[in-house]
Amino acid sequence: MVKAAKAAKVTTAKATRANEQTHFRTCNLCEAMCGIEIKHDGNKVLSIKGDKNDPFSQGYICPKATALQDLHEDPDRLRQPVERTANGWKKISWPDALDKVAAGIQSVQKQHGQNALGIYLGNPNVHNLGGMLTIRHLLHSIKTRSRFSATSIDQLPHHIVSMHLFGHMLRIPVPDVNRTQYMLIIGGNPLASNGSIMSAPNMRQKLKDIKARDGKVVVIDPRRTETADIASEHHFIRPATDVLLLLAMLNEIHLQGYAKEHVKNNRAAALAPEIDRIASFAKDYTAESVAGITGITAVEIKRLVKEFCEAESSVCYGRMGISVQEFGLLSQYLAMIINIVTGRLDEVGGLMFPNPAVDVVNNSGPGYLGKRLSRVSNLPDFNGEYPVVAMADEMLVEGEGQLKGFISVAGNPVLSTPNGEKLDKALSQLDFMVSLDYFVTETSRHANIILPPVSPLERDHYDLTFNGFAVHNVAKYSKALFSKKKNERHDWQIYLELAKRLNKKVPLATKAERLLIKVLGPKFLLDQGLRRGPYEGMTLKKLKKNLHGIDLGPLKSMLPQALKHKDKKIHLNVDFYQADLDRVKEMMQQYDDSQILLIGRRHVRSNNSWLHNSHRLVKGKSRCTLMLHPETAQQHSIEHGQDVKVSSRVGSVVIAAEVTDELMPGVVSIPHGWGHGRKGVKQKIAQAHAGVSVNDLTDDTLIDQLSGNAAVNGVPVQLEAIKVKAGELEVNKTDKLEATELEVSG
Repeated sequence: MVKAAKAAKVTTAKATRANEQTHFRTCNLCEAMCGIEIKHDGNKVLSIKGDKNDPFSQGYICPKATALQDLHEDPDRLRQPVERTANGWKKISWPDALDKVAAGIQSVQKQHGQNALGIYLGNPNVHNLGGMLTIRHLLHSIKTRSRFSATSIDQLPHHIVSMHLFGHMLRIPVPDVNRTQYMLIIGGNPLASNGSIMSAPNMRQKLKDIKARDGKVVVIDPRRTETADIASEHHFIRPATDVLLLLAMLNEIHLQGYAKEHVKNNRAAALAPEIDRIASFAKDYTAESVAGITGITAVEIKRLVKEFCEAESSVCYGRMGISVQEFGLLSQYLAMIINIVTGRLDEVGGLMFPNPAVDVVNNSGPGYLGKRLSRVSNLPDFNGEYPVVAMADEMLVEGEGQLKGFISVAGNPVLSTPNGEKLDKALSQLDFMVSLDYFVTETSRHANIILPPVSPLERDHYDLTFNGFAVHNVAKYSKALFSKKKNERHDWQIYLELAKRLNKKVPLATKAERLLIKVLGPKFLLDQGLRRGPYEGMTLKKLKKNLHGIDLGPLKSMLPQALKHKDKKIHLNVDFYQADLDRVKEMMQQYDDSQILLIGRRHVRSNNSWLHNSHRLVKGKSRCTLMLHPETAQQHSIEHGQDVKVSSRVGSVVIAAEVTDELMPGVVSIPHGWGHGRKGVKQKIAQAHAGVSVNDLTDDTLIDQLSGNAAVNGVPVQLEAIKVKAGELEVNKTDKLEATELEVSG
């Protein structure tokens, strides 16, 4: 029997090798767009490696790429619709599911009004070609103004600044990291994120290359991150005080005469009619006046300004750390202004505009801010979406327009938005909810029906969004690796089927487009976009012939052509941003440096909450810990490995302490995306590594008032060590160590 089994295994292995095929595609799990080489036998993935011939990533991949296989093969992944019943989840057919979803939506809107139905679009939507090209059919069919998305817990300030200055919310310049001599990174950790609003695979090597060409990388962050570890230097800064540092830097640029020095050859400044007003914008903020609050000395601030301005080329890059705090929009504006006044915008080695093969900017609206205000919290919408911090109140507060129904598309806002417990409660009280999701998650468990799309390996891919943020211009199309099964549906098929049921009276042109998509798939829309794009002769057929992608060259100067304002000028909108300085002054006057402030963090082996059911990505020691400085730990009688109760205005969690000098004193950190211990979640691996949700602590009333963006960094918290019996802490430490060793060895 044993010999027969061994012989069968050998035969199977030989057959697999004989059937081995190679598939090239782009990994779509984060913004980096890494090229991957997948070995498979036609039915099963055999291996996933970096594609050395990919012109963008050149063989680099991060650990997340292997999760494409885990996600595709996950036994917990839903393959057909399920309906929540008194006896648990029940599989139903696609026609029944779509009919019931359409009926549920229509019932809510007929009984409570059109806007009583809300919709939330999660982060994975922008990593999805078919979804990006067809979601508008669903949005137009439901006709609700109650729209929300992950934008307002992430990059909203980037969009508003670009809309104001350059005339379009997606006209966002990115660091020319491949050629810069000096990179200042404020509140960003590109080694963990692979860029982020700066699509750039293998950031570790790119930053090493800057140093190798006698350049410099400087990181400003409350935590000594993975990026800070390899930087030329790192400076701690108190959370949410970045605005003061940026104001002082802008002031010093003018005081030291660098603005005047750079004005001679400053093409960007010459296109900005209000540029002279910037000279006095930050005049009240000296390096000396902000040093005490920020934690960075005046001498260091002045030196950073001198080095930045005197470098052959330099770029200031601010990301999540300065976006998701109380002065996120003003901070991103100041970072952009610093690049402009020092002549670094649209210059080699500075901040430059990508030129993607599909010109999304020229085929979409510019965006707008504040046409409407949310019903309960009076927060401004952006491009038709209200801030996510308003979402729970719109469900809980009674009155005309109260949300009674909800659609969640590829999102898990219970874990990813502030005050998750409150939203959890709100979702449980809805009359009807539908989720488009692969899994029964912390959010989708509240749905009446879950509609699961196919896995990423079963769909075609082209990065419509992230080629627009790429640090080098490329284009690459990936056809689906595996064909979907008969009982499965693409997300675009789900959108079109729902739209057909919800809104039958549409223009003839819309009917024709829906029919073409149904027959040809959304790739025909991609081909149209490529043909209308900036590269002559670019077609889908051409991309299909170039399996590794096409190199379209380095970033080039694009001003003034890149500007979308009719006058082809940069509109600095000084009055709008200057008005927010009153809040800054109030913050300085009332600043309490005795508070313990909470920040988030991310890891290269994680991606929000949606990859924690991959056994490869969660193995090893727990990453969901409370990082805190030894001094902070001593002040609160906390030992390494000890459980700590962390409390904020909205809730509390209990989490193991990780005492480390990575954090500055007075700051604690909990990673984003964990908290899988809620009842009803159907993800076995994620629940076995549940952790706690940092968004059970973040405050939905703590916002950037200028934009409505969530402020999840700089949340005041209290710490309380959980007392244990003598000797118990050491036992717990040993148990945790043994469990980790077993997991790694397994």
